Amino acid sequence: MPLDRNKSMHIVCTDLEGVLVPEIWIHVSQKTGIEALRLTTRDIPDYDELMRRRLGLLDKHGLKLKDITDVIAGMEPLAGAREFLDWLREQTQVIIVSDTYIEFAKPLMAKLGWPTLFCHTLSINAEGAIVDYHLRQPDAKRHVVESLKRLNFEVIAMGDSYNDISMLKAASHGILFRPPQNVVAEFPQFPVNHDYRDIKTAISRILG
Repeated sequence: MPLDRNKSMHIVCTDLEGVLVPEIWIHVSQKTGIEALRLTTRDIPDYDELMRRRLGLLDKHGLKLKDITDVIAGMEPLAGAREFLDWLREQTQVIIVSDTYIEFAKPLMAKLGWPTLFCHTLSINAEGAIVDYHLRQPDAKRHVVESLKRLNFEVIAMGDSYNDISMLKAASHGILFRPPQNVVAEFPQFPVNHDYRDIKTAISRILG
């Protein structure tokens, strides 16, 4: 059968934190009392600047990987997230594309039913301290979308923060989900949804 280059399959690329699970670093901040760890990509667009700040704070306060993973183990997906993700996976293919780290994500992936996750890695020293981070590739979210489009997928991308914007721009359909007002104001070209019911409706329309 000849390839129909005018017809493509759909696939969804979704962010993790703020979309399906709470912000990990905000929870770490709450548990440790280190207010500066509350900053996320909603606040600082430059991801390297943000991570260097975080690593410096962890070193200053003597926090190790286990301190972070202990917090994550007590976290739960956002209310309705598991049901939404289960519904979405029944409709089409889904990849979670996140700037988190595999060392952080496993407990949350288990609670979400082990969806496919593309993310980054950390360097841990012999004492269990996080000493560096390693991106799978720079601007990884955008590259995922562009690669899938080259594979003839029509990509629906959803996210909430500055680090999702290049992914949303590259996608066939970009959607902001529960973004802060500063992101909405800077990127008015993207439709905004605030609950899973509404985004299910939006995605259903795209899927036809």
